[in-house]
Amino acid sequence: MTAIFPDPRYASSDVVALGEDLRVSTLREAYRKGIFPWPHDELPLPWFSPRQRTVIFFDELHVGRTLRKAANRAPYTFTIDRDFRAVIAACAAVDRPDQDGTWIGSSIIAAYTRLYDAGDAHSIEAWAGGTLVGGLYGVDAGGVFTGESMFHLREDASKLALLFLVEHLRARGGTFLDCQVMTPHMEALGAREIPRGRFLDLLAETQARGLTLFGA
Repeated sequence: MTAIFPDPRYASSDVVALGEDLRVSTLREAYRKGIFPWPHDELPLPWFSPRQRTVIFFDELHVGRTLRKAANRAPYTFTIDRDFRAVIAACAAVDRPDQDGTWIGSSIIAAYTRLYDAGDAHSIEAWAGGTLVGGLYGVDAGGVFTGESMFHLREDASKLALLFLVEHLRARGGTFLDCQVMTPHMEALGAREIPRGRFLDLLAETQARGLTLFGA
């Protein structure tokens, strides 16, 4: 099979390709090469591999006092892949004051739902009783989880869902979480930026370990 994407190591910018192809095979190849789509208005779909990649190394995870207290109170229960469609829909509906709308449009929802059905995308849910109150979704890039988006309807629900995910990944042999780009929330949890080349090395090294992050 002919590769669709170039090796991002040799890209001169964060954008390594343009194109509207959102088939499962295309997304799978992209994530396993450290590339992800990020729609921008009035542009053909850009595919990114940032020159500075944001990651959380699990041994550097910072859980502040307030969040630790919230975790100890255990106000929510957490699941994996219980309702991917509800999670991605909720992420799309999040109000983003710093953005004009959301990048999670109908084509992205459809594409990642297909990727979920194929076993590559996954969701983490936070529940209060039977009500979905927070969560996140992302992609298993061959043993490294790449986070895509989060939402919360109750205090700390998405943050605690992320901590649940980290512990799950750690138990499966994972050592870091790919956050793609820096946000204040990720920075508060101990995320830092590393050069693209180092990220791609870590990605390849982890893929070679053959980790099974989800399922049996």
